[in-house]
Amino acid sequence: MTRDLTPAARPAPAAATQPPTEPAVDELLLGFARALRAAGVNVTADRERTFLVAAATVGMGERTGVYWAGRSTLTSTPADFPAYHEIFERWFGGESIPQGRRVDIQRPPVSQAPLGDGEGEAGDGDADTIQAKASAQEVLRHRDVASLSAADRAAAARLFAGLDPRSPLRRARRHVRASSGTVDGPATLREQLRRMGEPGRIHHRRRGTRPRRIVLLIDVSGSMSPYADSLLRLAHVFVRTVPHVEVFTMGTRLTHVTRALTERDPDRALAAAGRVVPDWSGGTRLGEAIGAFLDRWGRRGMARGSVVVVFSDGWEREGPEVLGEQMRRLNALSHRVVWANPHRGKVGYEPVQQGIVAALPHIDDFVAGHSLAAFEELIEVVARA
Repeated sequence: MTRDLTPAARPAPAAATQPPTEPAVDELLLGFARALRAAGVNVTADRERTFLVAAATVGMGERTGVYWAGRSTLTSTPADFPAYHEIFERWFGGESIPQGRRVDIQRPPVSQAPLGDGEGEAGDGDADTIQAKASAQEVLRHRDVASLSAADRAAAARLFAGLDPRSPLRRARRHVRASSGTVDGPATLREQLRRMGEPGRIHHRRRGTRPRRIVLLIDVSGSMSPYADSLLRLAHVFVRTVPHVEVFTMGTRLTHVTRALTERDPDRALAAAGRVVPDWSGGTRLGEAIGAFLDRWGRRGMARGSVVVVFSDGWEREGPEVLGEQMRRLNALSHRVVWANPHRGKVGYEPVQQGIVAALPHIDDFVAGHSLAAFEELIEVVARA
């Protein structure tokens, strides 16, 4: 789809001072980032957010500035430059980009009303309504779940069904048949015996794969309470979709909530988890909670070779030395440790909290955990672990 940004006749002074509505700008820029991703450029949610900030800084009226803001934030290697230039020209129009030229962006506003159930809203082939709804969903994917209204939170809850978590794989002890690889001597010998000693096909084998266990440790203390509902919904998707998943909540104590999250309906599952968690929105003792997990479950096999995901902002009531020591133990037992911090995806964030500083040396992946787009990236990190 080509986005026409060619300069039109100079409008009246009053109209020239009217900027495009914020939803239209979000739709335009996020759509361009999605087009780049579809073309094979590695555009992450963090890069999209940085691009939005950079474009707002240079001003959307400056086409050259938007071009260079996107190229400096959305590309990672010089190999991305040809694809970036081609997609930019096709998305924003095919006109050349003279240095310093200002171009007015005129886009129809997009309604940002809360998403409904989707029944009867689009009418009979109403393309504009469908496009507006899709744009609203895309904007909602990138919004901080802690800032959502009740209606938007309900709309976001329905989008969790579209998440697709996958198990990380590990090599199994048993072998499986393969078209190449190590020669399977016994199978090859049996083939020759069936052929009465005549040479036959040579069989091969390789090590099979098995899904790794995933352990989710979710901080439900007071500072994390705006995110707890969404994090438990994400954990419910993991439990219902992926084998060998265990979920714990952390506050002033550690609570095993995997059984509660096996309910098919997500709202009933969250209600069941709420009934078994005694320290919801209370204090936090991350070090003690992780230590309790390791002492009771971790050394007995749950953490060994597992991918452990910690959801927390890093605020620790006790001294950071305890958290650092327990994270060291956790890292030594598990296959990979992922820490998802809801503030990691916000512009200007620096990991300066004492808890985060103590834990960082023992973390393999430090990712954002504040939006549906960030949850999608987290799923990819876990699947590749």
